[in-house]
Amino acid sequence: MKVTTIDHLEFYVEDLARTTELFCSSYGFRCIGQGGPETGLAEQRSALFAQGSIRLLATEGLTPQHPATQYVERHGDGVACLAMRTEDPQRVGQTLPGPGSLTHKLVAPEPGDVLPPNFTAGPDTAAHSEELLETIDHLALCVPAGTLDATVRQYEDTFGFRQIFEERVEVGAQAMDSKVVQSASTHVTLTIVSPDPTTEPGQLDDFLRAHGAAGVQHVAFSTSDITTAVHTLAGRGVRFLTTPDSYYDAIEQRLGGVSRSVAALRAGSILVDRDHWGEMFQIFTESPFPRRTSFFELIERRGALTFGSNNIKALYEANERARAQAAARS
Repeated sequence: MKVTTIDHLEFYVEDLARTTELFCSSYGFRCIGQGGPETGLAEQRSALFAQGSIRLLATEGLTPQHPATQYVERHGDGVACLAMRTEDPQRVGQTLPGPGSLTHKLVAPEPGDVLPPNFTAGPDTAAHSEELLETIDHLALCVPAGTLDATVRQYEDTFGFRQIFEERVEVGAQAMDSKVVQSASTHVTLTIVSPDPTTEPGQLDDFLRAHGAAGVQHVAFSTSDITTAVHTLAGRGVRFLTTPDSYYDAIEQRLGGVSRSVAALRAGSILVDRDHWGEMFQIFTESPFPRRTSFFELIERRGALTFGSNNIKALYEANERARAQAAARS
């Protein structure tokens, strides 16, 4: 099967109005289409958002039996469907199961401005004129212990993906394993992560318990100017995970000189790493959803092709601090 790129991600959400405010006012997406019972979408309301080449579809179920309602009841708000473009006409329209709560839809490689059936245009009243986010760099899927290799094989066998990277991260008494699979086109990338059951439970176990199944833990958006993006989105209310000063004190010793000011990275809690091909800068948000499962990542690549091995550990540590703070508040 020839998968070319991501067409859109569909979120099932409890409150479409709240999600629209989040995507448009906080993250700078434009609402380019919408639909509901009055346009022929039975038992649901949906809105389509765009920024750069990213398209996000959000759907709220209006009846107890609608799949979006049932999804939210079991998993909370999250990515329910990964829609990928394919050049294989016999595959267009197929919906295929993925790990846990995720499904996959295969669609024709249509222009990005084509609306789904039973959608009307607009209102496209962008809260912000600048577009800081450009593409979906990758998705991170969290799967239960013991299913990592089987999930990798599923993407290899079903979609023709190949494994391009693997990593084990240990933080204190906790550990996780990850493997990265990618389409032949290189435009669809999935980081699959799984907890090590022989170590103490941690944030991946929290996600699996709160989400109720394997699913999309986070979505990574690319940007060409991460310092501006972080400053701007933080000013709109996006909450990012913080990084201790000691991380920045060690950058020069760990990496030597980097192309962004360490002071600017420190001010924004932005992570930096390097591989054989170049640098990458990353930051992760707190979860904006009621059940606090899925979250977002911003990433700027300056030649780098991998996923920041050292930053994966830093993310894990940042999430552990967030877990401890949440436990202290409860």
